[in-house]
Amino acid sequence: MTTPVPLGGSFQPSGTDLRFNRFGYGAIRLAGEMAYGPPADRDRARSVVRRAVKLGINHIDTSDYYGPHVANQIIREALHPYPDDLIIVTKVGARRGPDRSWPEALSRDDLVGAVHDNLRNLGVDALDVVNLRVGTPFSTNEDSIAEPLGVLAELQNQGLIKHIGLSNVSVAQVRQAQSIAPIVCVQNRYNVAFRHDDPLIDMLARLGTAYVPFHPLGGFQPLESSVLEAAAAAVGATTRQVALAWMLQRSPNILVIAGTSSLEHLEANVAASAIVLPADVVAQLDQVQPQQRLGRPPVSGGR
Repeated sequence: MTTPVPLGGSFQPSGTDLRFNRFGYGAIRLAGEMAYGPPADRDRARSVVRRAVKLGINHIDTSDYYGPHVANQIIREALHPYPDDLIIVTKVGARRGPDRSWPEALSRDDLVGAVHDNLRNLGVDALDVVNLRVGTPFSTNEDSIAEPLGVLAELQNQGLIKHIGLSNVSVAQVRQAQSIAPIVCVQNRYNVAFRHDDPLIDMLARLGTAYVPFHPLGGFQPLESSVLEAAAAAVGATTRQVALAWMLQRSPNILVIAGTSSLEHLEANVAASAIVLPADVVAQLDQVQPQQRLGRPPVSGGR
């Protein structure tokens, strides 16, 4: 199957010079188990990153707390100096505990330190996009984000951050953020089995803001699996490919960031960007009832 370029089409957030190929790569699996420590095979991890770019991916989603530091160091080892069109999106707002937990880190010192950690380990003078992560990996809250977002806005004014995004946020927090600084993307948990953000996606599409689902392949209940299996059989693809293709067709502002440490899985994932699901298959996937969209949180933990 010939992969189209750009992968899955492209999306340019309003008011920016960023142009994302809609099929990207999530770097969480470049680190060790549960995104902690080094990978079992560092050479293979570098090979996966290089292959992703050769396949046409120009959007890498990462964070310096993957490892910590490991994922960003591998990205730098594999790709620096970076291709001109490569967009690296990172996250701040959490850290890693020695027990592999993901406690929040939203103080001024935490955020400033995290931005400088990302700059150093990626080997850049300014970060393309920094997402402010709040809430927990599987739930949002309604806390004010004015203070931590204000810190990122200050760092943006200093030239250390080019663009700002959000992660694990509610609709109210998105609206609050828009009154403080331009927001180019929102990254929340979303997939064909967990669709709580449907209204938010549509709102962001109208605003020209990107929506980036994390855990795009996770959390399926048995019923969703059977629906995916039937859809996959109908189009001659795998269930993973159908889940990814469905998101690309869901809305033009969705950017897919499937992560893997396997070259084989990377190739298969990217091939999903060339799959066009027939209307009847999409309708089958859309028939999953809301109470069946709860999903199970992946054992690997947070974002």
